[in-house]
Amino acid sequence: MLLAIFLVNIFYGAVKIPASEVLGILKGDIASNVSWQYIVMSYRFPQALTALLTGSVLSVCGLMLQAIFRNPLADASILGISSGAGLGVACVMLLFGGGLYIGGLSFGGFAAVFAAALSGALVVTFIMLFLSSVIRNNALLLVAGVMLGYVTSSVVMLLNFFASADGIKAYVQWGMGNFSGVSETMLPLYATVSMICIVVSSLLVKPLNLMLIGSRYAENLGVNIKRLRTTILLLTGIMTALSTSFCGPIAFIGLAVPHLARLLLRTDDFRLIMPTTILIGALVALLCNFVCVLPSNGGILPLNAVTPFLGVPIILYVISRKSYSL
Repeated sequence: MLLAIFLVNIFYGAVKIPASEVLGILKGDIASNVSWQYIVMSYRFPQALTALLTGSVLSVCGLMLQAIFRNPLADASILGISSGAGLGVACVMLLFGGGLYIGGLSFGGFAAVFAAALSGALVVTFIMLFLSSVIRNNALLLVAGVMLGYVTSSVVMLLNFFASADGIKAYVQWGMGNFSGVSETMLPLYATVSMICIVVSSLLVKPLNLMLIGSRYAENLGVNIKRLRTTILLLTGIMTALSTSFCGPIAFIGLAVPHLARLLLRTDDFRLIMPTTILIGALVALLCNFVCVLPSNGGILPLNAVTPFLGVPIILYVISRKSYSL
């Protein structure tokens, strides 16, 4: 199914291209229309692969945060990490006019947005790391993350108030989310970092399983809770910064997909849930990307206008289940 929806994303798009032409391009043949060659290999293929990787990364983030905080609503956006990335991008677009100047170095366009988003997300992550060493209660740490998110959102609102119309427009478009932000040249870097983070996250399956029986029991069995929480916060910070800087703040995928995996498997065993979450996250992201191009009139729907239709019903169902326990 994952391969099928991946191919659908390549064969179908906002621009109509005959299936025979797409198949020939994938085989290495020269297309009868030069623009079709560019659309398939430099736009649709990187976009589909980006959606696959981003869906997996965001879903793993949500899964690990829900486990470590023992809260079904924990997510990178709830902890303020996504808001931190958004604040960094807002500073570049609304405050510095799309460029950064550090010493004798100048960063413009995408490089500036990437550097700012990464910096903002990591700053919030390190603040959360500091708070985690002071606040021992997971529920209170989650509340602290929410408050931090409110602060960053307030700063962004102030920047919007004083910004120019062009800056606001650019920031709003970025905030809508899309999977086309990773160019063909940047895709190897994006894929490499994403895969490394996913592999490292998969290595945490055993301590995450031990966390299911309670923090004290896990500590008695040799799990260093502080180190585990620090590792997860760092991983989720890096993954969220990576996906947000390239694709914008994508909502609900990281929050909803882990619950889909649990509902499908009827188990809390991370040896099963982790790979299933990775696959479902990739599938959901590809499906959302496909829905975005369904109008087929040359335009593409904003990604964040599509994801809530999947995420909200799942979250409401999870909340309404009185017997639900993480």
